[in-house]
Amino acid sequence: MVIRSFTELERALKGSRPLRPAVAGAADPAVLEALAEAQARGLIAGAFLADDAALLRPMLPPGLRVEIADTHDPAAVAVAEVRAGRADVLVKGRVDSAAYLRAVVARETGLRASATLSNLTLAEMPGLDRLIGATDNGIVPLPTLDQKRAMILNAVPLFRGLGVTPLRVAAIAASEKVSASQPATAAASTLATEAAAGQIPGALVDGPFGYDVALSAAAAAKKGLASAVAGRADLILFPSIEAGNATVKAWKLHGHARTASLVLGGCVPILLNSRADGAEQRWLGLLLAAALRAGQAAAL
Repeated sequence: MVIRSFTELERALKGSRPLRPAVAGAADPAVLEALAEAQARGLIAGAFLADDAALLRPMLPPGLRVEIADTHDPAAVAVAEVRAGRADVLVKGRVDSAAYLRAVVARETGLRASATLSNLTLAEMPGLDRLIGATDNGIVPLPTLDQKRAMILNAVPLFRGLGVTPLRVAAIAASEKVSASQPATAAASTLATEAAAGQIPGALVDGPFGYDVALSAAAAAKKGLASAVAGRADLILFPSIEAGNATVKAWKLHGHARTASLVLGGCVPILLNSRADGAEQRWLGLLLAAALRAGQAAAL
């Protein structure tokens, strides 16, 4: 079954094994509210919280089951908990994003599983009959061809967990024509050729497409672009972090989107929320983590 909303996803995951998050810098009201909501919904069974215990304890919501590690290096301690196998998702709280990611990618002690870590945001919007993803909108500034290929492969298990197989990926550019003056068009064309040859397992990739062609079958037909992806994209592959980040913020601000984000390419799901994100976006991120786990298990 293809999952078309966060409500459908939560329903599909009912009864699955709860997650145990490790939270770096847990003394954050939005994070704690999200954990309490996730526990109430059966998404988590409890949480490991790394932070200044004196600051954290008075903030804990009633009934939240936790283990607290009193530390001034919460990112390293939370990552170590995951590496030890005692937690299966990493969550960012009140820690600096750069310090958090340094702990994730540390050569000897980090959580990297892929050469490329990529951020993916999934959105549910009125007027769109499916969930739509965007990558990369948070980590890779100007992805190379190899990084774009890795970003697609990172996303395949998550979408498998949403019942989406194959994953339809629209590689976005400013023009549908390949041009030497617009490198994104050449990269999109190369990825489409590779996917057609079966070199990007689990994904159909096409482009270069404009944003309208990726999501609108009418726009694709008007431009004479016949494709299994045009107008039906599940994931938009952006040529730069600026394009992806601006689009996702427009979805939230103007599209009234519900959104959730994950960092993919680690040995576990990783949450890297913006400071502006509220509790809902954070517990929905845990919902995505559970979907990723289901998608990974389905491939075994």
